[in-house]
Amino acid sequence: MTQSGMMLPGTHPAEPGGLVMMVLTAIALWLCWLLLEPFIAPLTWALTLAVVAAPMYRWICRRSRHPNAAAGIAVVLVMMVIVAPAFLVSQHLVRETTNTVQTIQEQGALANVWTSTRERHPWFQAATNWLSTIDPAEQIQQAAGGLAKQISSIVTASLWVATQLLITLFILFFFFRDRHQALRLIERVTPLTHEEVTRLAQQVAQTIHATVYGTLLVAAVQGILGGLMFWWLGLPAPLLWGVVMALLAVVPVLGAFVVWIPAALWLALDGHWVKALILTGWGTFVVGMIDNLLYPIFVGARLNFHSVVMFIALVGGLIVFGAAGLILGPVILAVTDALITIWRERGRAAFRSLRNEGRGL
Repeated sequence: MTQSGMMLPGTHPAEPGGLVMMVLTAIALWLCWLLLEPFIAPLTWALTLAVVAAPMYRWICRRSRHPNAAAGIAVVLVMMVIVAPAFLVSQHLVRETTNTVQTIQEQGALANVWTSTRERHPWFQAATNWLSTIDPAEQIQQAAGGLAKQISSIVTASLWVATQLLITLFILFFFFRDRHQALRLIERVTPLTHEEVTRLAQQVAQTIHATVYGTLLVAAVQGILGGLMFWWLGLPAPLLWGVVMALLAVVPVLGAFVVWIPAALWLALDGHWVKALILTGWGTFVVGMIDNLLYPIFVGARLNFHSVVMFIALVGGLIVFGAAGLILGPVILAVTDALITIWRERGRAAFRSLRNEGRGL
């Protein structure tokens, strides 16, 4: 206060200047979020790769005194060990799918199967007489032709996917090299102490480890179950398709159904209705649902969260953030739990301090 009773600027939070600063800060934070939002997925995958590959990077650092070289070597190794095989497998799957579609289109395989099925089963012919004005095989072949033209450009030649991959690797380099600076930045912009930031980082790393390895374990189980059913039904290459189903199960947008649904359709069109129904039921209720049961159990048990809570975090993350939500959902849950724990410990410490002061009076 001045002698005239006027308040100096910036000395009271209710002062108009303080409110303007709060509004400007809120707008700036909102604009920062708009800038950050397109990079949520690359940031998430870069952080995930940095955490999973951290032991490898530490091993490289012990043998190299140059941070830039160590980070660069680590990124190259990540590309060789993780990214490159995944890309090659996806390329192979797309190529095989395209060849199959082209074969169907050129040889008219579906038309032959459809006609022979109607000839062998009069009841099926009677049930499909209403389709006499429509040729389902022709419609499927036309759809296959359109799929053959679009599948490569959508899945493999996507400029956006390639761009995100490059951004992920670019960010990964700095996550490797500047991880300690990142922790110090968190200390500067938040009211957390060094110990609390360290604990928070450990919680995030533990959550990512549990999520990644839990996802791989569940995908392996789905691939084994799918491959065993292919073997039991006498379908060709059950081991190969089991591996393919396991790989596809890792991708949230796709899944093992990409393999078993076409197989069930082929069995049905070839007259093996019982096998088609068995495969459909197995794929829907066992292979398709087991991840909802196992994932919360595997990941939740390791993070000491209830299975229902982990299920909500996983599904909610996928709904809000897309594929990146597979990691972000559990990470947000873990960070929230860690912050609540920090607040609770601070409250207990403040209460003990007040109680001790009261005893000293």
